[in-house]
Amino acid sequence: MTAENTPQPRIPGSSGTPGSSGDPADATDGESAGGPPADGRRRARRKGLLIAAWAAAGIVLLGGAGLGYVYFKLNGNIQSVDIDQALGTDRPVKVDDGSENILVLGSDTRSGANKKLGGGTDDGSARSDTAMIVHVYEGHRSASVVSVPRDTLVDRPACTGPDGDTQDAARNVMFNSAYTTGGATCAVKTVEKMTGIRMDHYLEVDFTGFRKLIDELGGVKITTTEDIKDHESHLNLKAGTHTLDGKQALALVRTRHGVGDGSDLGRIQLQQAFVKALVDQVKHLGLLSTGPRLYGLADTATKAVTTDSDLGSLNALMSFANGLKSIDSSGMTMVTMPVRYDPADPNRVVVEEKKAEQVWTALKNDRPIPKSATEGNATGDADGVVTATPTPAPASAPTP
Repeated sequence: MTAENTPQPRIPGSSGTPGSSGDPADATDGESAGGPPADGRRRARRKGLLIAAWAAAGIVLLGGAGLGYVYFKLNGNIQSVDIDQALGTDRPVKVDDGSENILVLGSDTRSGANKKLGGGTDDGSARSDTAMIVHVYEGHRSASVVSVPRDTLVDRPACTGPDGDTQDAARNVMFNSAYTTGGATCAVKTVEKMTGIRMDHYLEVDFTGFRKLIDELGGVKITTTEDIKDHESHLNLKAGTHTLDGKQALALVRTRHGVGDGSDLGRIQLQQAFVKALVDQVKHLGLLSTGPRLYGLADTATKAVTTDSDLGSLNALMSFANGLKSIDSSGMTMVTMPVRYDPADPNRVVVEEKKAEQVWTALKNDRPIPKSATEGNATGDADGVVTATPTPAPASAPTP
């Protein structure tokens, strides 16, 4: 859906300029921009920033936007992929029970602005550096997040790439090669084949988008329990509390050699800890900024993501984000897909099929993941190295 044929949202209290502070998801009918009650202003501050996506990293936030030019500008920022059209009907059954399943990928392309951040050689390809299957439970107050190790050996189905070329199915290939082979649609198809669960939505963030988003948020506060020094990701943190800027946050979620056993499983533990820290910070951030800063957040967020076509408009993305705003880190269960190290290659992992099936069965039935599915699997050695730093709630405005 393009900006030209997407209806404009109803945004009470918005002037339609980049300086507007009205929030289209949370404003209340009957309150003017000039004088809502004090408790209304406090509610608006608490609800003004909406969670739009989790990513490799990271989480995408949407702020409010005005009508007219601003709406069409933000709407035009969003890139989308028509995954439903590409995959057709040969997919798991779509469950209509109020839950949602979202595949979130962090891509590590070295092209364009990502080259300096990613390092390495620009070989014209991209991989899914971070992959998370997010299951939002009915009622949208809790979620389970299953990280898929990039080094997992899987059977990839036949895929059609963005250029229309068909790639034959392949056995025992790394999970992240699916994205390289056929982009977003192949990644979704591989996940659906592996889990038997239909992905309702797809969200992708690349290096540059992630970095800019963290910088727009003013950084993310975390605490490290030991020093982290990785010459490859250029991360150098002493044990203690830090406010990470975008470049540091990107280095943290990519590091694997600076802490623990140097494995991809350890990196996943750092990623999961960072996501929880970010969610908690956003939950307590409040809308204390000016209209221009709010516009900057929304502009950066909409440029940062690539979505499936169902989320490919500002209206749809804001509605999706609004449905997630009640979830904080205490309502998030974060696990790694059950795996064991491959006896033939310690740098690869293979799926623990019986335990993985417990995970997928639980999510299919909108149930919590059983503890038995997460015990005794291969893990990294970075659990607890990064934790969220408690963030105080924003001060309430004095009662007039």
